[in-house]
Amino acid sequence: MGKKKEGDKSPRNFENNRFNRSESYGDDEPNFSDEENFEDTITDEELLAEFLIHRPREEDSYEGIIVVDGAPQVGPERLEKLKGVIKKMYGKFGTIINEFYPTDEKNVTKGFIFLEYKNPSDAVDAVNATNNYKLDKQHTFLVNHYSDFEKYSNIPDEWTVPEPQEYKDQGNLHYYLLDPDAYDQYCLICSGGSTVQIWQNAAPEPTVVEERPNWTETYVRWSPLGTYMATFHARGVALWGGPKFKQIMRFSHTGVQLIDFSPCERYLVTYSPDGPSDQRRVIIWDVRTGAEKRSFSLDGVSLWPVFRWSPDDKFFARIGQDVLSVYETPSFGLLDKRSIKIPGIRDFAWSPTDNILVYWVAEDKDVPARVCLLEIPSRQEVRANNLFNVADCKIHWQKSGDYLCVKVDRYSKVKKEKNDAKYSVSFCGMYYNFEIFHMREKLIPVDSVEIKEPIHAFAWEPVGSKFAIIHGDQHSINVSFYGVKQGQPPSLLKKFEKRQCNHLFWSPTGQFIVLAGLRSMHGSLEFIDTNEFVVMNAGEHYTASDVEWDPTGRYVVTGVSSWKQKVDNGFWLWSFQGKKLKKHNIDGFCQLMWRPRPPSLLSAKQQKEIKKNLKKYTPQFESKDRMRSTRASKVFNMVTILLIGFTKER
Repeated sequence: MGKKKEGDKSPRNFENNRFNRSESYGDDEPNFSDEENFEDTITDEELLAEFLIHRPREEDSYEGIIVVDGAPQVGPERLEKLKGVIKKMYGKFGTIINEFYPTDEKNVTKGFIFLEYKNPSDAVDAVNATNNYKLDKQHTFLVNHYSDFEKYSNIPDEWTVPEPQEYKDQGNLHYYLLDPDAYDQYCLICSGGSTVQIWQNAAPEPTVVEERPNWTETYVRWSPLGTYMATFHARGVALWGGPKFKQIMRFSHTGVQLIDFSPCERYLVTYSPDGPSDQRRVIIWDVRTGAEKRSFSLDGVSLWPVFRWSPDDKFFARIGQDVLSVYETPSFGLLDKRSIKIPGIRDFAWSPTDNILVYWVAEDKDVPARVCLLEIPSRQEVRANNLFNVADCKIHWQKSGDYLCVKVDRYSKVKKEKNDAKYSVSFCGMYYNFEIFHMREKLIPVDSVEIKEPIHAFAWEPVGSKFAIIHGDQHSINVSFYGVKQGQPPSLLKKFEKRQCNHLFWSPTGQFIVLAGLRSMHGSLEFIDTNEFVVMNAGEHYTASDVEWDPTGRYVVTGVSSWKQKVDNGFWLWSFQGKKLKKHNIDGFCQLMWRPRPPSLLSAKQQKEIKKNLKKYTPQFESKDRMRSTRASKVFNMVTILLIGFTKER
């Protein structure tokens, strides 16, 4: 018989090895028991927090069940017809996996029905949409979640006065707006993303307001009005603000990757592909209280944000399969308890100033594509425009809401096959139309600008009535500026030929624009005054990946992010006229984001008056600039003298 190898792992050998190991401990077995009077101070929640949030709850099994009361009471001969009506009505909200119609001893239904949805979020939609639905003159549905019965049955008989919560002073969240010199702040992510800094763009040198390592695990976001800064963490999102940037609120959403604020900062939307349950992939929160207002289930996010908000935070909407679902706040239910059926809908966008949304519908055989303006909450169609030979549409609102542009990609020719029209880019080529809607004029007239060259970029002037287009072949890029006037079609104001640019960046106050050739165009920059259409300056920031205007329109930042390339990282500061002011080469520089400012409290008339009399204030500001420069020179000279004196002593 052959000799067994030392590593033989047969069952018998394993048992022998186990026996030999147990003997090596001696006669006494090891004792792993706690000492007498030992008290364990660590709770399960502290020790197993990451696991306990995923533990199943008893109520989870009921979240997909709804109870429909007020249904017709029918016998066996009419039961199938009733089931058909219920399936047609409730099947549109999601997949129903179980249904139960209780009957009495005569097999007559009792007037209430149990329905179970595969997805609990579908049950929420069904309850919100059909509660108090009038089926006919004699039957009105009263719809509830199954779990509501236990909740309402446990209400105590005697009402107790709730204890008032202690007021927590969050400080002045808008303190930065009180700076006498109106210096802006910006957030800087550096060291490969491990350090976050808040800077004040002071003169003659910027100063650090706050700096913290590992403040975020991915990136940061400012809220739209600049009140909060959001940071991302494994367990959720935190909001920071005030002079010391203390934590204002936190929202628990494991694995959160994307967020979106409502325009007025009342609500926050978070998305996590790794949520603890499918029905909580997207959650809407109340920013001030931290309360969860509603959650939604999404299989995946192809376009963010999923929900788009009206300018006053009263409504938000999303696209479904041939439907547009508009929700209202603070109830967070469907507007009028039903979605809007729009077969073929492709995209939509809210006006930045009014509760009007625009959507476009694709062509369907002989039915043309349509662009429609819809007023909310009345759902009244205020304008529609039919379009033919459409390949795609892109929606561009002007920031002031005065104009709307719909960029239309069109096929030049139609290829007929039998009784069907087919399009092919290689066969017929493309041309482009810009449909301009005059939103403030009676009946909302529409003008059209046609361009037969490829379009690379489009941008409205934020404050004003001009728009810019980059167009042309790769070897001959042109930039055209158009002006829009009331009662007149758009007119060509200026055309710059053979420019090296692929992006347009308007100043937030209008008039000035940067033509930028990012990435493949090696960071070429042109600073243009569109009042006279003169090139104020031209420059280059090699391999620049980002361009950011400050909120006042005084400064421009160009940067090379380490998220996009690993060399030449840093940012440069330019004046609005294109003068290079500062160069900051920072290893591991990731991103710079200016802190937004809320809209001015001054009326348009007051702002116009200030601009008109600007020369009166010029000497005052020039004097301040000279004093700062002199003060900085004195400090520099004092430091130099001290260093020289110290050197001589040594």
